[in-house]
Amino acid sequence: MTILLLKYLLGRKTIMQINREIDESVIQLLTGKNFAFVATLMKDGSPQITPTWIDFDGKAILINTAEGRTKQKNVSRDSRVSISIVEHNNPYNMVTIRGKVIEQTSKGVDEHIDKLAKRYLGVDKYPFRSPTEKRVILKVQPESVFHMKP
Repeated sequence: MTILLLKYLLGRKTIMQINREIDESVIQLLTGKNFAFVATLMKDGSPQITPTWIDFDGKAILINTAEGRTKQKNVSRDSRVSISIVEHNNPYNMVTIRGKVIEQTSKGVDEHIDKLAKRYLGVDKYPFRSPTEKRVILKVQPESVFHMKP
């Protein structure tokens, strides 16, 4: 169920929406050239935050990373994540999503990182590939979506 709250922020009317579903305005943030800040939990319970590229496949939020990186190790142990995205042209358009990593897959990982490189860097191939690194896509199922529209 959607809950709409009307609030004033810096003298501007702002609508905040709390929802379990991802609507078109949130999809635009997920698929735009916006960095996501992904929070995971360390073994001792302390938070760890990583800025990263982000994507959406229509059902799950996709994070392309490498096996052995801190966020990947953390979600392998505790699947809970929180993701914050701010529109690069308008920081008052933001979304925070809480959810769980429901799958880690290597299927289509190279094509996916090339797609993200095109979006974020404007190049056809991801330029930072390492022959020793095995990439993986983390699929996040959203459980709570908080969107503040300007």
